[in-house]
Amino acid sequence: MITLHWNELAITTTKEAEEIVANILNEHGANGVVIDDATDLKKKHRELFGELYELDETKFPQKGVRIKAYFQDDQTWEHVFSNIQHRLEQLRITDSFLADLTVSVQKVFESDWENEWKKYYTIQKVTDSIVIVPNWETYEKTNEEDIVIKMDPGMAFGTGDHPTTILSLLALERTLQPKDVVIDVGTGSGILSVASALLGAKKVYAYDLDPVAVRSATENTLLNDVQAIVTASENDLLRGITHKANIVVANILADIIIDLVQDAERVLIPGGYFITSGIIDKKANEVYRKLRQYGFSIITKNERDRWVSFIAKKKE
Repeated sequence: MITLHWNELAITTTKEAEEIVANILNEHGANGVVIDDATDLKKKHRELFGELYELDETKFPQKGVRIKAYFQDDQTWEHVFSNIQHRLEQLRITDSFLADLTVSVQKVFESDWENEWKKYYTIQKVTDSIVIVPNWETYEKTNEEDIVIKMDPGMAFGTGDHPTTILSLLALERTLQPKDVVIDVGTGSGILSVASALLGAKKVYAYDLDPVAVRSATENTLLNDVQAIVTASENDLLRGITHKANIVVANILADIIIDLVQDAERVLIPGGYFITSGIIDKKANEVYRKLRQYGFSIITKNERDRWVSFIAKKKE
């Protein structure tokens, strides 16, 4: 297996700037971001078996958030980094909450990334029935009805324990019916696609613009033996997609969801569900208005740690 070299771009800033900085990184080719939030150190964290565990303080900023993204170390990196710096500088001038901002870059190997995940990625029961199990852990079912998802995130975004992913999984549990066709937009590690297959979907199409994410999602379908149901491939959101679906799920940033609404309405069957997550609370009204503009009825709005998820239904 080829070991790849990556540039880890870390931006430390205020909590208020979190979404806009993450959006800039995603616009420049990051497949999701990792966010170290100083307030997480004040929370109690429990693993599946109820034991408390502590986070490593050295991995977190003293205040605010540290937003990390990974870019392949190739001939495009210098140009990408220069453009990101330019965008950040523009925002620093116009938005006061970006005044407190620092940027750092370090090179990492893919093997380093994988080992880092293993330090704190533990078995988690994230819904009443879904258990996320790292591929290097052993888990014996305590309930026959449990749905066990084996995951190896690799370089892709999506381990299952982030609030936006949990909200998406809860929505899939509520809406997905056996034999449904599902489209997972911005699949990342493929966790929502794998979950959809294990919940009974007939076919799942997993799309991501990043080839690293597509590779990771494909590997995770193999781990869970759902490769006959889930097909992962490169695509820019739903552009050019013509096949119909019962459910479209998108755990991505609010601004991208807003751009996606029209295409989601187009590919959904009448009465189909559009599950959206990754929406910071201050952007929820914008997403809500866009969904209503295209005729969706809002079935449920769920919130978790300032993140919002909608289950929206297309007209019958």
